[in-house]
Amino acid sequence: MNRRTVLPEGSLDATDRAILNALQDGFPLSPRPFDEAAEPLGLAGAELIARLARLREVGATTRFGPFFDAAAMGGAFCLCAMAVPEADFEAVVTKVNAHDEVAHNYARDHALNMWFVLATDTPEGIDRTAAEIERETGLEVLMFPKLEEFFIGFRVQA
Repeated sequence: MNRRTVLPEGSLDATDRAILNALQDGFPLSPRPFDEAAEPLGLAGAELIARLARLREVGATTRFGPFFDAAAMGGAFCLCAMAVPEADFEAVVTKVNAHDEVAHNYARDHALNMWFVLATDTPEGIDRTAAEIERETGLEVLMFPKLEEFFIGFRVQA
């Protein structure tokens, strides 16, 4: 995980912004979803795929893919935090992100400077994965399990 920075002026053109805005509202489930998503944007599916790859490369997006509700499928989510010495940050983030269960990872300017979400196929997987990360890094993983769910909707205008 690289530290997030502001994109340089001119990194996104009007089409990039239209893609980012449109795809926040969903993605088609069809035999040719990229073609279907590209059509209202005036693009071909292959061009949409290429632009999504470029948006990832320049840092405008960190991932493109589905969001699965692990809890609804019998699994679990947990927000976790770690206090990582600055000199070890990149090495620790590499170890943490090597786990398939790590859904998101964010650097923060705080004593707890690494925050990530674990998503596992069983509730027991949360404790197991956190313990593995602790063994691998030698650092404590603080866990903040969800007590109640709120849907606030989140959309960012590009």
